[in-house]
Amino acid sequence: MDWLAGRIHDPVTRLRFLQAVAPPPDIAEKSRLARLALPFLLFSVVIGLALLQTGGVRHAAARPARPVAHARPVASPSFSSIWLVENTAGSDLYSNGLRIDNRFVVANRPRAYLVISRKQPAAGKMIHRSEPAGIIYHATESQIVPFEPDQNRALQRIGESLLEYVRRKRAYHFLIDRFGRVFRVVAESDSANHAGNSVWADDEFFYINLNQSFLGIAIEAQTHPGPDEGRMSPAQLRAAMMLTEMLRSRYKIRAENCVTHAQVSVNPSNMQVGYHTDWASGFPFVQLGLPDNYARPLPALWAFGFEVAPDYCERAGDRLGAGVHAGEAQLADAAAEAGISPHTYRRDLQREYRVRLAEVRGANLVETDDSE
Repeated sequence: MDWLAGRIHDPVTRLRFLQAVAPPPDIAEKSRLARLALPFLLFSVVIGLALLQTGGVRHAAARPARPVAHARPVASPSFSSIWLVENTAGSDLYSNGLRIDNRFVVANRPRAYLVISRKQPAAGKMIHRSEPAGIIYHATESQIVPFEPDQNRALQRIGESLLEYVRRKRAYHFLIDRFGRVFRVVAESDSANHAGNSVWADDEFFYINLNQSFLGIAIEAQTHPGPDEGRMSPAQLRAAMMLTEMLRSRYKIRAENCVTHAQVSVNPSNMQVGYHTDWASGFPFVQLGLPDNYARPLPALWAFGFEVAPDYCERAGDRLGAGVHAGEAQLADAAAEAGISPHTYRRDLQREYRVRLAEVRGANLVETDDSE
């Protein structure tokens, strides 16, 4: 056993070998049959190790020179069954109690976009899609007055002005006002001008510029990066939960694709994340029936090599900062697996992003100014 173990260079494999062939001392002494069977056991283990090592060599040889960051395994998505109960000229009522005001709906560009397959990223082929793939949560960052009874007139006046502005700009698909009322603004069949330059990824696809691929939900609120977290009123929280539940049921949207604007926003001019920072902290994922997606590694970092400004993690807060650190670690691991420096690997990813961005802008029918 010692002779064979000394010729196994991998320490983990050597330990497994010793554990497999060395019986406890008391059994070895008492069992003559075990001692007689030991040579046959040794022969079987040696043959098995040889086959295992041969297979490992073949696997290593087949590994691509420049690996793509692997997706974390995710359980199969599950969706609640929410259906339309009543449709009138002015509103929709759904089975989970959600009521959407349809009096202000406007049309925009029909939804059509390109995605990059994560299964065959090197093939160069992008895939056409038209169904919503995710949800981005925004804060309107508009004027906020105290939510108190003596402020009713101001609350209503500001809300009406905001709704008109959002409608004119085709800025979001849905707006949730201070009272928790849900307004449909841009029809889900069309894109809205809510995400601009942005990046995300799930286990199947990479998404670039999410105006067309993701639905935009705006909450009438102000947010501040860092420890001063934005908050929703209880009515807004209930409305956002029911709206999220309905959209996920209707369009089979994965939970990991329900993210905040701060998580997806990028600046191609300086190749940095966090051009917009609304809901950089304080978004109530769990209360909306979602996992804490702040912890997900930011795809802009590990998939396309975007960088982080020195003060960004401080501005973003601890929760989004976790996703930043995880994204940086994933990029470093992929660079090490490829056998190149993180700097070189990042530059390669950035070049790929610029090529893909040109394709998306040319074929996705995206607005040229990426307004939001």
